[in-house]
Parts: sequence; structure tokens; C-alpha cells
Amino acid sequence: MKRVVFLFILMLLVSCAGGRVSYDYDKSTDFSNYATYNYFGDMETGLSELDERRLLKVMDSILQAKGFLLSEEPDFLVNIISSEYQRASNNAIGVGVGGTGRNVGGGVSVGVPIGGSGIERQIQFDFVDSQKNALFWQAISESGYRDNASPFERYEKIKALAAKVFSKFPPEQK
Repeated sequence: MKRVVFLFILMLLVSCAGGRVSYDYDKSTDFSNYATYNYFGDMETGLSELDERRLLKVMDSILQAKGFLLSEEPDFLVNIISSEYQRASNNAIGVGVGGTGRNVGGGVSVGVPIGGSGIERQIQFDFVDSQKNALFWQAISESGYRDNASPFERYEKIKALAAKVFSKFPPEQK
């Protein structure tokens, strides 16, 4: 029974952890020219030290699984920037009056929030060509964030988020 509860909680965490991700890249970039990477030396991620370590560990694992090598003289550099913000509540109230001819009507609508306000975290991943010093790929993720999550929950959330972000790197070029 404990296993079932644990698996249910894990699946719930992973399914909610995905968040939204938007991508952009330079279409003229030949991604096959990139084989090695490293991180900006002066990178200030905005994450806690522990979350930053978790994210870098997961990113290294994903990038290396895709065939990229961590190197002191990389083909591209990675910069990570994050911020937290308060998600707006989705309350809504509307009033309307209208009519045609002799018919007049009116109405009032009230939106009931399903989820209240909460904390969101945005993480931006910039991939910069180390020779040209030019941005060639970018992903921005937005997802819910709980400050009081356990270390395990934090790791699983970061792992799921990174998997979603890097599922489209390198992009399929057409």
C-alpha cells in the first residue's frame, strides 16, 4: 500500500512539474558544430545553492546523454537566469447591458477561481556560441514553485522541468 501511495505522489509531482516552456533559436545555426559545453564562470542563477547544484547535475546528465561533453574549452556556454513572481489570482467580475430594438437585456458574471495566487518560477536557459559570443538557442520555463518542498520533491521537480526544457534541444531544423 505504501508503494502505491508513493508512486501516486511521485506521478502527481512529475505531472505537475512540467510547467510551460517556450523556445527560440537562430535558424541559421548548424547545431552539429557543437560538441562541447560549459557554464558561464560568473553565472548568477538566482537559485538557492542547493537547487543550482541539483539543476547543474541534471543538465550535465541530460546534455551528456545527448552526446555533449563538459569541457574547459567549450563550443558553447550555458547561462541560467531565474526569478520568482507572484501568480495573479484568476478572479473575474463582469457586468454587461445590451439590446436590439425594444428588447433590452443585461447580465452579471462572476468568475470563481479554481486555483488562487501562488509563486511561479521562471528559468531562462541561454546557449551562447563561445567563438562568436552570440546567443543561438534559448528556452524559458515557467512553473509553480513551493518554497517548503522537500529535497526529494525539489530534485524531482527540477529533473522533470529539465527533461521538458531539453527535449527540444537540439531542435529539429527544417
